[in-house]
Amino acid sequence: MTQPIFSDPPTVELLQWLARGSLKQNLLRAVRFWVLLRLLYGDESERLDLSNSFSYSQWRDAFFSPTHPKGEEVPRHQDTQCLCHKKAADWLFAAKTGIQEAEWRCLMTQHAGIDAQTLDTWLQIPLFALTRRMLAGDLQTLTQLQWLKYNKPKYQRVQSFPKRPVTNYERSKERPLITYNFNFLPPDLALIAQNYSQQTDGIQRFFLHVDYVVPSELLDKVEDFQEQLRTLWAQIPVPPVLLVYKSAKHDRNIECIVYPVCIYYVQRATYLCALGHNPNQEVNWWNYRLDRLQSLAPLTWTDDRIPASLLQQYRDNTLPTPDYIQEQMAQAWGFDYYQTACVMLLRFDRIHDRRYIQGTVRHETFKSVSYQEAKRLIKKLTQPPEQKMLLEILARFPQDAYYTATYREGDPNVLQRLQAWRPFVEVLLPETLRQRVAADVEKEWRLYY
Repeated sequence: MTQPIFSDPPTVELLQWLARGSLKQNLLRAVRFWVLLRLLYGDESERLDLSNSFSYSQWRDAFFSPTHPKGEEVPRHQDTQCLCHKKAADWLFAAKTGIQEAEWRCLMTQHAGIDAQTLDTWLQIPLFALTRRMLAGDLQTLTQLQWLKYNKPKYQRVQSFPKRPVTNYERSKERPLITYNFNFLPPDLALIAQNYSQQTDGIQRFFLHVDYVVPSELLDKVEDFQEQLRTLWAQIPVPPVLLVYKSAKHDRNIECIVYPVCIYYVQRATYLCALGHNPNQEVNWWNYRLDRLQSLAPLTWTDDRIPASLLQQYRDNTLPTPDYIQEQMAQAWGFDYYQTACVMLLRFDRIHDRRYIQGTVRHETFKSVSYQEAKRLIKKLTQPPEQKMLLEILARFPQDAYYTATYREGDPNVLQRLQAWRPFVEVLLPETLRQRVAADVEKEWRLYY
């Protein structure tokens, strides 16, 4: 089959889509994605010498020079021929891109709100002088955007590209730019919203309904917190904050000093994702429901109450970004991205699977496995007598459907999904989750008998 060619110029519209959020904040990342697509799918003169299935290390070796560091550190070697030294401007304004630098800068300033001085600074930054984790995260994000497929540990080129904004560069200079205002949504939903946000013949045809559990009397408070955070995120540097949080788990108000990273809407409420002193009095990540915040006060980085590890990240200029959260959520199913990742094995009634599970997407790691693969997984991850018991269960249902996933231990959203699938699903692995679900089923049964 002929491999498709990606030759899209780095227009503001395309970069806005690739930014998956604010282009002003994520410009270099969006340009990096565009470069990666040219290297993966460009014509033969620019495409990397890679097979259609490749690992991160194979991509790294094909892209960088042999002297490029292979560890986790930021590359600082002296080989100027290595592409980790190549600046963003050199990638963007090469002859093959067809982009005129002055015109591109003007469009970026007008439509992305990036001032000329800031843009000058960013364009002189080496685009790929990043850690291994961040570069591997870029490949994972391209997988989420459906530009790659991932079958651990290999990435695979796709045979057809996802829908994206395709704009003729010359035309984009002649007309007002249609900017994307929906990049906080998943890419597929953002495209639907972009296409149908306007009425058709005077009739609205697209509607989005979400369950939202926050009572109306708290909406003003939640909106105030969101606006306060927007103001703080516009500051340089972004300050840490002191939260007073009403913890449902501890049933009391708790003070937490954290670095605020981003806001997510997940399962009927909005959450602040933050790193610092959490309600368990650990220095770790936590998701704070905005309607349970009692107060939010900015601090300075000189405050002696700030956790030492968080302060060190500030001094090292390594404070986390929303990209980190997206990467962690891609690695395992569940919004509690800071919890331990575990392997799950499920058995579905084959009729229920055919009607409701097959052909659906739950998470990147959620996939169907054969009966024999399920048996091998049980033998690999269990010990007697648990192993004997599970193999006996398996032997009774050779025709049923089996699925594996990597999930976050104890994640309430995953637990709710498993509850919604009952009684057509059985948790086989891990044992701790199996026992928890069994205990929940027993409690539920006692309500009725």
